[in-house]
Amino acid sequence: MIVTKTQLVRLCPNQIMTKQLVALCDYRRYCWNQGLATWNDMYEANIINPIDNPKPNQYRVRNELVANKEDWQDKLSARCLQLAIKDLAQAWQNFFDKAQPDWGKPQFKSKKAARQGFKTDRAKIINGKLRLDRPRGVVKEDWFDIKLAEKPQMTKLLTVSILKESGHYTAALTYQFEPKVKAKTGQKTAVDVNVGHFNWTGGNLQVLPRKLVKLYERIKHYQRQLARKRTVNGLKTALKSCNYQAVKNKLQRDYRKVNNIQTDLLQKFTTKLVTDYDQIVIEDLDVKAMKMGIASKGLHRSMFGKFRQELVYKCKWYGKELVLASRLYPSTQRCANCGYIKTGPEKITLAGNVKHHTKHNEYICYQCGYKADRDENAVRNLLALAK
Repeated sequence: MIVTKTQLVRLCPNQIMTKQLVALCDYRRYCWNQGLATWNDMYEANIINPIDNPKPNQYRVRNELVANKEDWQDKLSARCLQLAIKDLAQAWQNFFDKAQPDWGKPQFKSKKAARQGFKTDRAKIINGKLRLDRPRGVVKEDWFDIKLAEKPQMTKLLTVSILKESGHYTAALTYQFEPKVKAKTGQKTAVDVNVGHFNWTGGNLQVLPRKLVKLYERIKHYQRQLARKRTVNGLKTALKSCNYQAVKNKLQRDYRKVNNIQTDLLQKFTTKLVTDYDQIVIEDLDVKAMKMGIASKGLHRSMFGKFRQELVYKCKWYGKELVLASRLYPSTQRCANCGYIKTGPEKITLAGNVKHHTKHNEYICYQCGYKADRDENAVRNLLALAK
């Protein structure tokens, strides 16, 4: 089985290539905005006169932009324009599917956005360095290979997405590889996800360790500083301030640290699960609906959705079985010893049980007297669904 994988690598470009990367990021934004404007014009013309004006699509919009190219565009990658229009067409297609995670109508890109970037499918790995496709209008002496902060895991690339954030450049290297099926262990486990920690038969994983809590406190401090500067000086004046930009860079730096720590935790945990167990049982949670409650911030930081996403594709890669418990399965309210299910005033809530004066993390069965930790009881109930 051939699958597609992406490796994120920090780039270390020299001054000349830094200018080229900035120009390509600006060009990608220009192509997107021009393509979106052309798409809207074609759509409006089709509504007025559908006979003479066909509906817009990727090829009509791309051909229109190519036919009206300016001379300065020859000094920039042609694939940057073509891939921008391809992504625009995909964005319009996703607009008609509300099940998409970032559902919404395509919007114009702003040069003030914190993240800029572009994409190419003609990049290569040469001697451990990234070589982008050189445009026709650039001589060889003004084009260099870009150093990578770590060794790439491949030699042949499908696409490369360059992202610029706070003056730092990151490359998403997409390639194909064939995963090896992991050895069978004959073991099974269940994972009960909670705000701040995941419980499974092998122990407990803290997804919000102390270092993350400190980072979130610092992020909160920087957000307050930026909000205060916008209130006192106004938005336009604050954005021009060097002090404002310095605080914003610190905020983005801490967000990157949080993302790196959480990604590392989940990657290692999901890899351990598919290595040690053949069957893994998790709950089919409605994460979007759960985020509408009072614990929305904790749910978002605990990454329920990302955990399931990574576990799904790793089980598929390595030949392991993933069992999804129904959303209506009462893993928290059911007794793992006798099967009694709590209902009505006997249910366990975030505040525990008012009727019987029990705590949130306590499970006491009123039928057989079984006592256990609430999360451990849920794990046993989920494990009962394994074959």
